[in-house]
Amino acid sequence: MNPNITRSAQSVEDVYEIATYLSRDGLSIAERFLDAVESTFQTLGRTPLIGVPHAGSKHSQTGLRRWRVRGFENFMIFYHPLSNGIEIVRVLHGARDIESLFE
Repeated sequence: MNPNITRSAQSVEDVYEIATYLSRDGLSIAERFLDAVESTFQTLGRTPLIGVPHAGSKHSQTGLRRWRVRGFENFMIFYHPLSNGIEIVRVLHGARDIESLFE
């Protein structure tokens, strides 16, 4: 059974921006990143509670979890577990000011 993976518009934009940035070092790294993101989404969709709860201060972050992109551990996926999959909220570099991006 394939999990239901919903992507917010912001998360789609995040992935696009990261891949575009990485492509400066060559298309192959950007393609590997895109493959890794999709693979990690699928893993999270099948086992949504493996992510670490994100202790954000905003109400919209209630129930939010995070997990690193496999092979690109500096990038984190923020998502909400659903009864039949996950909702991807953001995909961000870990060095960014995460809390300000959720405001």
